Amino acid sequence: MGSVLQCGNTPFARLTGYNLLLPLHSCEALLDKAPASLSVAPWFDQLRVVLVRSRNPLNIGAAARAMSNFGFRNLRLVTPWEPSYLGARSAVGASQVLLAAQLYGSVAEAVADCSLVIGTSAVDERELHHPLRVLEQGAELMRQELAVAPVALLFGSEKFGLSNEDLSHCHWLMRVPTRDDHLSMNLGQAVAVCLYELARSSATALPSRAQAPAVAGETERITQLMLEALCASGYVQSPGEDAAREKLRRMLCRINLEKSDAELWLGMMRQILWKLQHPDRQDP
Repeated sequence: MGSVLQCGNTPFARLTGYNLLLPLHSCEALLDKAPASLSVAPWFDQLRVVLVRSRNPLNIGAAARAMSNFGFRNLRLVTPWEPSYLGARSAVGASQVLLAAQLYGSVAEAVADCSLVIGTSAVDERELHHPLRVLEQGAELMRQELAVAPVALLFGSEKFGLSNEDLSHCHWLMRVPTRDDHLSMNLGQAVAVCLYELARSSATALPSRAQAPAVAGETERITQLMLEALCASGYVQSPGEDAAREKLRRMLCRINLEKSDAELWLGMMRQILWKLQHPDRQDP
């Protein structure tokens, strides 16, 4: 017959029909109260997981499975190495995420509708041009933005990570803390860890933003107009256009333009460029 005994300050449970005494661990009560499953918040659909030049279909499948595990559905692939990702065996239960995945030819296209773009990086010896945040801090900032606008989370290829050109689209970078002797993580694992950190505090109240943010597509149009104006004025020469474009893009990302400001910038830059290209003509 089962009973509960007290031995000093430690409770014990006597198993029915046995004389074996088992201690009740202090964590067991907490485990009994833990939620049985993850609560999926409406803002989960605002996140775009962007895999850039992924080389291994199995890693794409693992990333899709992690997305399905934690309730995120929007997968975007930028020039994946292999088109056979749809048959990735590691995507158990995540076929819908893979079937709905969107393909893009560039990072700019993949993040055009996003107001915040975050790149992931193991850092290593790379010279950084962006603020770097650890996972827990970055996830909190992402949740705040996801409450009001789409956010892109970028993961680079397994071999090279994100290029400098890829990173120029980012507002800031995020890394998963790892030991110094082994900084980089498997792509699928990195996606899973980041999404878990985002999802685990999904019930947290999220503040609203007073003004709508500009999206990356608007920032990219301003970047291009500024570059054309600088080239027309002679400030930027043809051999340096790519480097200048990256610097301009990074500068605009740091400003964090609101949508109304982006529209004003676009109008101003169009007028400046028209004047530079047609110095002897009246305003259009």
